[in-house]
Formats: sequence, C-alpha cells, structure tokens
Amino acid sequence: MKKSLIATALVGLMSVSTAQAATVVGFKVGGDLWQADPEGTLSGDAGTRQDINYESNNRGSFWVAVEHPIPLIPNVKIRENSIDNKGAFTADDKDYTVYNKLSNTDFVLYYELLDNSIVELDIGAAYKKFHGSVRVDYMNAPAVGFPATDVDSGVVMGYVNGQASIPGLGLFAFAELMQGVDESGVHDYSAGLGWEFDGVALDTRIRVGYREFNFDVNGFSGTTQDTKTKGAFAGVELVF
Repeated sequence: MKKSLIATALVGLMSVSTAQAATVVGFKVGGDLWQADPEGTLSGDAGTRQDINYESNNRGSFWVAVEHPIPLIPNVKIRENSIDNKGAFTADDKDYTVYNKLSNTDFVLYYELLDNSIVELDIGAAYKKFHGSVRVDYMNAPAVGFPATDVDSGVVMGYVNGQASIPGLGLFAFAELMQGVDESGVHDYSAGLGWEFDGVALDTRIRVGYREFNFDVNGFSGTTQDTKTKGAFAGVELVF
C-alpha cells in the first residue's frame, strides 16, 4: 500500500517538477565526515536481546548527483555510506565482541518541485542497498548462538530534501529524510546549516549538522537488531 501511494504521488508531481527543473545539466559532488555514536541491541538465535556497548568512531559519506532539464525523467543521486560499528557485551560472565557493519549505498531518483534562490525542495524515492555483515566473537572465535550473516538486502524508501537560503549572505539551512517503506524501522535523516561560496566554474558549500541512521529490523537479511547511529557531521559539496 505504501509503495502504491509513493508511486502515485511521484506520477502526480512530474508535471509540477517540469516547470521547476534545472535549465542546464548540473552535477553535485560531496562528502561528509560523521562523528557517530552508535547504540542499540542485537538478538541471537534464542531471541534474547543484548544491549551492545558500541565504540564511537568517524564514518564517511560520499555522493554524486546529476540534475537535468529533461521533462518527466527524474534526477539521480548516488551516495555511499560507510558504517562500520564495533562493540561488546557481557552475558553469563562471558565477554563478547560485536562487529556490526551496516555500510550501504543509496540510489535516489527525485524531482525538483522548487528550485530558486530562496527555497529548494526535492521529492522522490530511494533504494538503500546494504553491503555489510554481522559477526559476534567469543575468545576470537564465532560465538555460539550468534551465527555470522551477510547483510546484503535492500530497503525501498521515500525521499525528501529541502533547503532554505538567505539571499546575499550565502547562509542556508537544510534537511534530508529517507524513510523506509517495506521496513518502517529504517530511516536516515540529517539537518544542519551551511555556507555557499559562489565561483566562476563551480559553487562550494560548507555543511555542518546532525545525522541519525536508525536500523530497527526483524529477520532482515538474517539479522534482528535495533541499532541507531547518530552524531554531528561536517562536509563539503561542489556544485558544477
């Protein structure tokens, strides 16, 4: 039902987005460094949830987007997210080490509903494809009751991206949201402030903000867990 609603909405928005589309082909390339602080639980074969004490560490995201003036055809954004979490828990007086890699690639198709010097608004759909793994070790060997698994499935997601700018100052606020459709416990959002510096061949945007990636799943690609990776980030985006 949710998939049908998103598809219907996108078709209805195509004609509106045509008037707001870019007049020339443009490219965006960027990257963020994310000081992430993970938290959450992980379940084994017995169904018992273990609270994991994760280590804080830097994560990175890199993306490229292509925007064009062709009517009805959506713009494209591809973003790579490196999320490699390591943690530990204690059960029955035994210490376990958790390697919870949730790295993924976002494939986004979107339409520009608004694109002017004050407000930008993009709406579309995305597919978050995971290429990670989950492993629990006890004394440097696979732990009994926690079979290792490759997390390699994907999640269909709705996509919204907005930006509000103050003309003449270069200051802008932004927010980006991806919400799972077939996995409602999965979302990925960020919000913050930025400064844009106009150039001859390209514009440079400096960004700072907060990002949260929530991965609450049951039997998804062989794993049941509720993991939230959140924290501040800083990055740069080049607009050609």
